[in-house]
Amino acid sequence: MSTMQDLYQQIILDHAKDPHGRGLHEVPAGPGHLGHGESHQVNPTCGDEVTLRVTLGTTTPGGAPVIEDVSWEGQGCSISQASLSVLTDLVTGREVAEGERLGETFRALMSSRGEGLDEERSDQLEDAVAFAGVSRFPARIKCALLGWAALRDSLARAQAVAA
Repeated sequence: MSTMQDLYQQIILDHAKDPHGRGLHEVPAGPGHLGHGESHQVNPTCGDEVTLRVTLGTTTPGGAPVIEDVSWEGQGCSISQASLSVLTDLVTGREVAEGERLGETFRALMSSRGEGLDEERSDQLEDAVAFAGVSRFPARIKCALLGWAALRDSLARAQAVAA
């Protein structure tokens, strides 16, 4: 691979071929689970769709709820499927507020028109920074954002964030 763009394309292809979090998980019951939310989102432009389920777990020592589990079932292009996989890896185990901040950062990346973000915010996104090139193609931005919209809605349905 000769360029960073080649590396980014490979990351997207790898996540599309072996998506993390695929297959809806049962919602656990009992103490330590603070609730769950589920959202079905469709991109009518291209037919991508996803049902994403989030389970909130025990709070951190500071009292904040944690995204204990993210699972999803969906179909669509490699960009939407890879974005869901990367999202799953990025937010699972994090405080809800941090998951929301990462979603905002990813939306900023998608608004960058291929320019990317500063180094600090890029580092926060980990593998999700691979979607920087997608932001140059307006028709594909919705594909990359589909899972993030489902996450935000799922967290709102779990009453973890404001709708």
